[in-house]
Amino acid sequence: MHPAKLEKNLSNNSAVIEKKPSELKNKSPKYKVLLHNDPINSMEYVTNSLREVVPQLSEQDAISIMLEAHNTGVGLVIICDLEPAEFYSESLKAKGISSSIEKED
Repeated sequence: MHPAKLEKNLSNNSAVIEKKPSELKNKSPKYKVLLHNDPINSMEYVTNSLREVVPQLSEQDAISIMLEAHNTGVGLVIICDLEPAEFYSESLKAKGISSSIEKED
């Protein structure tokens, strides 16, 4: 049994597929952009760089991420699709900040 409902419009020979809202959920895997502890750059530089690279972060978000990395060794910057995750991580690296990505569980 197929969960999507198929309706055929006889007047113009087109088909409309209706999907339940639960099936419309994004199926692409998500990736975590991770900030690693940085003993070289200043906390202010790391915070400002985070905000430049990931503009949707507030100043408080960037400070929290930087402190998480400083205190635990790694901080979660953002969870997103693969392409933006790679962009964010590479942009941080270009600023001399250690970053990586990993697939979300």
